[in-house]
Amino acid sequence: MEYQMIIGGEAITSKNFFEVKDPATGELVGKCPIAEKGDLDAAVEAARAAFPAWSGLPDEERQGLCHAIGQVIEDNAEDLAKLLTREHGKPLNGIGSRFEMQGCAGWSHYTAELKLPVEVLQDNEEGRVEMHRKPIGVVGSILPWNWPLLIAIWHILPALRAGNTVVMKPSSYTSLSTLKMVEVINTVLPKGVLNIVTGKGGLGAWMSEHPGIDKISFTGSTPTGQKIMNAASQTLKRLTLELGGNDAGIVLPDANPSEIAESLFWGAFINNGQTCAALKRLYVHDSIYDEVCEELTNFTKNIPVGNGLDENNIIGPVQNEMQYNIVRRLVDDAVSAGARVLVGADPVAGPGYFYPLTLLADVTDDMDVCREEQFGPVLPIMRYSDVEDALSRANDSEVGLGGSVWTNDKAKAAAIACRMECGSVWINSHGMIQPDVPFGGVKKSGLGVMFGIEGLKELTTVQSIYGL
Repeated sequence: MEYQMIIGGEAITSKNFFEVKDPATGELVGKCPIAEKGDLDAAVEAARAAFPAWSGLPDEERQGLCHAIGQVIEDNAEDLAKLLTREHGKPLNGIGSRFEMQGCAGWSHYTAELKLPVEVLQDNEEGRVEMHRKPIGVVGSILPWNWPLLIAIWHILPALRAGNTVVMKPSSYTSLSTLKMVEVINTVLPKGVLNIVTGKGGLGAWMSEHPGIDKISFTGSTPTGQKIMNAASQTLKRLTLELGGNDAGIVLPDANPSEIAESLFWGAFINNGQTCAALKRLYVHDSIYDEVCEELTNFTKNIPVGNGLDENNIIGPVQNEMQYNIVRRLVDDAVSAGARVLVGADPVAGPGYFYPLTLLADVTDDMDVCREEQFGPVLPIMRYSDVEDALSRANDSEVGLGGSVWTNDKAKAAAIACRMECGSVWINSHGMIQPDVPFGGVKKSGLGVMFGIEGLKELTTVQSIYGL
């Protein structure tokens, strides 16, 4: 099946297509159009043409249309989930495609309810000063492949709610489900408000430098974010960049290994480890190190892994060959350097990019599996004896997206959390984001935040009006 782009509310085909294959089987899922530069120009032109009317709608009307997006996603959730599973590999069940669709609908409805009222900064005998939040214009959204539909909603809804129009580019690995969701959303929106172009190679770079795009929202790797930042500087675009992480968790000696094992597992292996804010480095106190390793291993061995269309599976394949090879290299190098395999690390030959859930013990901080973001089904577990040493090692990273502390002592947890160099810290869990709490990183993990009122503000400019 050949899919089509949506530009100005119309389905647009292309001269050229690329194949999208199921990462679990290698079978063809569909053919995705390759946009030319003229297609991007047309999408930007459509978004700019739609902007005056969309931004000029009464707030209640725009709010209602944002709720309509949530409803139409709910109405089409099962079909979208099945396509997402075939294209991405994540299971229908567990924290998989159906979960992602629920998140898309819920995030849409929550964001629709957000408001940015006029703020009165001064109102006295000297006069009245008001601060107004105004939409930026055309927002360019560049998406990753790990949570393609949910992150699309994270980009789309705040932009639209604030009165902007959007041109979206999904990852070439997961374009089909995004094309379908944008098609569905366009049934409830005015033409040109939400546009989508697809392709490989230079499309993201064209967007980053396009003079008709006023802001870029990007979720993806730090190197790509740096390229976008450089290209966007030529037109001084606004930027929100949610970039890579190498999240550390610190398990204090008072933690109960049997009680935390399940939460540790899902903190690390949600979405098969292919999550920017997943737990990627685990520091465990010497006194409970072996017990934590044992409890985690026992839990991991019972997780059903396989084709995501099988209702019994809750973990699927790695999404693409490139990432599969990265995971395999990191594990093989660690084992060669002395890491001990608790479970996994021995992929079975066959169709699909299936890599076993892997736990590595006796890992040292100088190993690449600890220094680099694995972005896959592997968790290195390191020892420590002094919490100050663990904190120093956790902070010894160029990135700072998330972190976690595992303990029964909330006072100790709070004291350590405040010293972790990252945008979010969780106590006795990891990566549990929510739509009303700002989410973003420090260091090379990005610029700005998403979610809630603070995230909505990122899609606006400030205008101060004096003398009213």
